[in-house]
Amino acid sequence: MRIWVPSHEVVDVLSDLPGVECVVYDGRGPVPDGADEVEVWVPPLVTVPDVPGLLARMSSLRLLQTVTAGVEPYRPHMPEGAVLCNARGVHDAGTAEWAVGAMLAVLREFPGFVDAQRRGEWHYHHTGALADSTVLIVGYGSIGAALERRLDGFEVDVVRVARSARDDVHAMEELPELLPAADVVVLLVPATEATSGMVDAAFLAGMKDGAVLVNAARGGVVDTDALLAELKAGRLRAALDVTAPEPLPADHPLWSAPGVLITPHVAGSTPASVRRTLRLVRAQLLRYLAAEPLENVISDAY
Repeated sequence: MRIWVPSHEVVDVLSDLPGVECVVYDGRGPVPDGADEVEVWVPPLVTVPDVPGLLARMSSLRLLQTVTAGVEPYRPHMPEGAVLCNARGVHDAGTAEWAVGAMLAVLREFPGFVDAQRRGEWHYHHTGALADSTVLIVGYGSIGAALERRLDGFEVDVVRVARSARDDVHAMEELPELLPAADVVVLLVPATEATSGMVDAAFLAGMKDGAVLVNAARGGVVDTDALLAELKAGRLRAALDVTAPEPLPADHPLWSAPGVLITPHVAGSTPASVRRTLRLVRAQLLRYLAAEPLENVISDAY
């Protein structure tokens, strides 16, 4: 059985599986020969070029196991008979840690203090704080739950929103009533047709003055021009691990907008994520070889 994997680390954790031939393809070099013979594909973290064209050649593909929670580059182009599975849970810890660090950095004005440090200025002043805040988590799945666990002890009120309502979780339709009370709004929704551009001018206008938007979802969830207008007006602040476009061009006005902290899509890029990815891929391959039910199967949008 031929498997394409993203790294030699994955090869190592699969090396003892009988009948498995691993080929490393990390997307940075030429596409290996034999795409039509690949039965299992584990793509790299960064999407490879021409996914639709590559999947069209994979006539033997039966399992595509991503190392990301998002599957939007692959889902519309899956060959008939192939199963798509995501890496739900792998990046929970890293993304939740980033979200907490990002909201703290913005509220406590760390970027401004770093700039003052570089200038050699002792710029004393009061800052905001996370304590006594209301944190609205939009997209309350496994990462949202991990974020809430890490917020425990920060003395905040957590409000949860998901695609559909359940115990102590609000539905998306309730957002207009929930936004005005939130000091921090954290975006953790998947990239789907329903979430594309959902954070538009009306959404942002519903946020309270001085609130912080934290985007750890996908850049396309936010209307960049609408966010820029709010940042330039000084009404909102933001912490962004993802942007639209991405990568963000060097001359893009978002870089120099006031009140924004930008990181280059690194929230889930941690050693913990790598360890959990390796465990997930091995466990999933063992299930596949034993013809057992697979985990994290994508049957609809998510």
